Amino acid sequence: MTARITVDLIDNVKRDLRDLLADARGRLPYLVYADARLEVAEGKFATAENGESKSSGDDYGFAVGVRVLAGERAVAPGWVGLTLGTADLADLGRLLREALERAYRRALVNGELKASARGKFGPLGASLADTRLHPVEVREDTVHATYAIDPRTLPLGDMVAFTTDVSRRVAAVDPAIKHNYVSTLTQLTRELFASSEGALIDQAFALTQGLALVVGVVGEVSQELYDVVGHQRGWEILTAGVQEAPLTARPFVDFALALARESVELAAAPPLPTSERPEIVVTDPHYNTLVSHEIVGHPVELDRALKMETAYAGRSWLLAGLDDHHVGRPIASPLVTAYSDPALPGYGHYTYDHEGTPARRVVHIDRGVLTGFMNSRQTAAIFGGAPNGHFKATDAALVPLIRMSNTVFAGGARDPAEIIGEVDRGWYLIGHRIPSIAESRENFRISARKVYEIRGGRLGRLYRDGGIMADTREYLMNVDAVGSDFRLYPIPNCGKGQPMQTKKLGNGGPTMRSRARLAGG
Repeated sequence: MTARITVDLIDNVKRDLRDLLADARGRLPYLVYADARLEVAEGKFATAENGESKSSGDDYGFAVGVRVLAGERAVAPGWVGLTLGTADLADLGRLLREALERAYRRALVNGELKASARGKFGPLGASLADTRLHPVEVREDTVHATYAIDPRTLPLGDMVAFTTDVSRRVAAVDPAIKHNYVSTLTQLTRELFASSEGALIDQAFALTQGLALVVGVVGEVSQELYDVVGHQRGWEILTAGVQEAPLTARPFVDFALALARESVELAAAPPLPTSERPEIVVTDPHYNTLVSHEIVGHPVELDRALKMETAYAGRSWLLAGLDDHHVGRPIASPLVTAYSDPALPGYGHYTYDHEGTPARRVVHIDRGVLTGFMNSRQTAAIFGGAPNGHFKATDAALVPLIRMSNTVFAGGARDPAEIIGEVDRGWYLIGHRIPSIAESRENFRISARKVYEIRGGRLGRLYRDGGIMADTREYLMNVDAVGSDFRLYPIPNCGKGQPMQTKKLGNGGPTMRSRARLAGG
């Protein structure tokens, strides 16, 4: 009988992996550092379309990643990633040793190429520095997953029945609902990190998600909406909802039905007009989830700012060079504070990143002033500052990138109703839809799910298919009110890198008021 791959596999390789790396440090010439990541996931999913079951499955993931820093004349990295299966279990020890040896040889070759380039290209070659890692506290720790319903014990048939029932109930909301797609997943992941410095970190995560996509059609107008409920918990979050402030959500069926009713309401609404000049705009926490993601989160990823990784999502206007940046300068109103905090709940929560760095809150904007970036050990060594634990990969076989944890605008002290009530003529944006962002994030256009006009401090007519556009710094500088209603939401599909890595993380914020042009559909 073929052996099964389960998260318990980690128990069998913990000490051997650490011993392998400790031995390499003394055995392999010119090796400076080595680490290895081993990840096992067990999960189930179900999908339904228009009230009928569409697909389901029960599967595992098993991957290994190894990094080595080595070199005689110059220190450089070597990486190896492996996606494994049941056939590899019997030879796992050998595969790990071979992966380490291959990463080591690649590091040596890269180091020689770097050293040769230094001698060939004058001042340009002199910019090729040895790869260094900022020191961190070396930990040995175990972090357990949190759940009420173990994802491994939930019957797949129950998932299929639940998912199909949600889809059926969404279809029955209104004859104007012409299409719906519903998916659910629940999984348990366990990650092992070991390094030649002596780190040995065993982290486990449960994750459950429900996604609903609905299309409402009124006349010739269709409105497609989709959104997710998700948390690092078990199946219970879909049946009972989430009440872990600031992360809250209703039970999944209620969430999906509300989305369906909203799509019909919007299909009957007129399109938002485009304005010629900036107007007063009030944005709700869900809308600011995407604003914090796009104009704060991505620009303060230090690998992007240093132009070490610019694929897909581009550079950052906040840093033109090591001596030409906005750190210490005002880039927003004094009412604006923004930070990334892995200690907050939800998708962006973790205790250690994928190089064993203890994760901690990093403040990016402190009362309007740019103060810091998310970093890795390598980028911290280049730019300065202590590592803050934001080096993450979607899969152990992939090279980690600097990624958001929970990147948010901090809450303020104002009553959101008062923020709207003070506006004689303006607009209220609810929920995010689609971003369009400049390559360096210096300006943006983000659409909203719903836009209401504000007249005399009260909400008026509802509009569809529109949002706002603005210069990033100008928009942040014009913030003149921040609400006390801070909320955190799951983001299921943040893309970065090449090959693309799609990451689940958290974003959020409170109600905010600023000025921007309306961008109609």
